[in-house]
Amino acid sequence: MSANSTNKKIIVLISGNGSNLQALIDSCKNNQITGADIVQVISSKPNVYGLERAQKAQIPTHVHSLKEYKAAGKTRKDFDHDLADHIQKLKPDLIVLAGWMLILGPDFVSKFEGKLINLHPSLPGDIIGAHAIDRAYEEAKAGKRTETGIMVHYVIAEVDEGKPIASRKVPILENDSLEALEERIHRAEHELLPEATRMVLEGTAPSFK
Repeated sequence: MSANSTNKKIIVLISGNGSNLQALIDSCKNNQITGADIVQVISSKPNVYGLERAQKAQIPTHVHSLKEYKAAGKTRKDFDHDLADHIQKLKPDLIVLAGWMLILGPDFVSKFEGKLINLHPSLPGDIIGAHAIDRAYEEAKAGKRTETGIMVHYVIAEVDEGKPIASRKVPILENDSLEALEERIHRAEHELLPEATRMVLEGTAPSFK
């Protein structure tokens, strides 16, 4: 995927398989997202399949490993500062957290207000933080819910509390296995994330504040 110098720049942050990254790559390729290029994929882990997806699409990659920072005696603040510095040099129009498994600190987030969005597997105001799919599934098995959902939201210092850009309900069926629910949620994510990305880039998304 060769970048067009007049197009808006997207940076995608990942930590693993990169299936949501692939949805973004495909959406840029098929013109669902127009006038924009993914200019770099940054992974918090080396040797993950998401990096291969980027390389196959000829997108530059960068690994920013917290494990390496800790091994070198550096702090989490150092990690966030250097990541922000690296990203600022690329001058992105939008940064998409697509399965990025680390919480970014306030000093990082404040540098990219309105340009930083995250995909979270729960509806606005519902399940906050990690393991949202597992927690929703357990509540369903206990008879406490029949649906969950997904959202793309702006990132603020408070985890998963930024203003929603787009969301979608996902039913939890009576005979669902956790794997079946995860697959249904991921299919919805692969549609919603490109849609929300397009909305932000086109200026049709809700405002950041």
